[in-house]
Amino acid sequence: MINGARRLRELLSQEGVLLCPGTFDCVSAKVAERAGFPVLSISGAALAASVLGYPDVGLPTMPEVLNQARNIARCVEVPVTVDADTGYGNALNAMRATREFEAAGLAGMMIEDQVFPKRCGHFEGKKVIPAEEMIIKLQAVCEARRSDDFVIIARTDARGVHGIDEAIRRALMYCEAGADMIFVEAMMSVEEMRKVAKAIPKPLKANMNDGGKTPPVHYNELYEMGYKLINYSGMLQRTAIRAMTDVAEILKREGTTASAYPEKICDMTERSDLLGLSQFYELEERLYGKFLETEGSWRKELDERSAVRKSETRKIPI
Repeated sequence: MINGARRLRELLSQEGVLLCPGTFDCVSAKVAERAGFPVLSISGAALAASVLGYPDVGLPTMPEVLNQARNIARCVEVPVTVDADTGYGNALNAMRATREFEAAGLAGMMIEDQVFPKRCGHFEGKKVIPAEEMIIKLQAVCEARRSDDFVIIARTDARGVHGIDEAIRRALMYCEAGADMIFVEAMMSVEEMRKVAKAIPKPLKANMNDGGKTPPVHYNELYEMGYKLINYSGMLQRTAIRAMTDVAEILKREGTTASAYPEKICDMTERSDLLGLSQFYELEERLYGKFLETEGSWRKELDERSAVRKSETRKIPI
């Protein structure tokens, strides 16, 4: 297993933009990894929706997020960062969250300056804590991490309530407090994006949220402005919602999924290949002896798919 934090540091130090899909469970993480993305994030909003069925209004607890994040980090071989909201309380809570997420194998975490409980940066009703209080949190989480490789991303939501100049003022203070990367949430224009990029001396994260308050900008243009990590936080989940809705409507209307398969629905072999079933078969047979294949077995097709990516698989799939 890779050292995710060290690998993320290496990626941040290299030339070029980092495209980062937001994940919410192990399947979405494996899909993004297989697509070739070098780093993944865990979307707080998508996790709240997937685990609790709630909008992003600050309801997930640290243990709920930690459990999901641990599984996601375990199941892929690329660095994963997690949205730790406000740190789940004051500086002491944030320190504990840092220790827990780092121990769980995450490469870094994002912490923000909203009041607790927080809400999605594109929702109404946001409030922010004093910048001085956020500085105490940032200094505390930097002290709490066991390795300096663990990446601390400081997010400010001040743009929505106090304007872009206040957001930049805070971001500069958070740089001084020890943050490794800065994220100014919900910028409203390309001009604001350029202004932030010119002012902030540390690596910058931008978030492209389809239908949100920030206008869509191509990642190459963002990189030219000065942004390093371009996050697409809710893309995978919102894509899945649309796809599931479409197929559910087909089944309800037609009484069968025949017209949707295989264009809109993957078969069992494809899903099993994504999850590494062939490697589990090999492991079990090494431990207990050859399986007796039953009628209708699709193992040959599964093994052929797996053989194409043999170099990508772990020695032990668990």
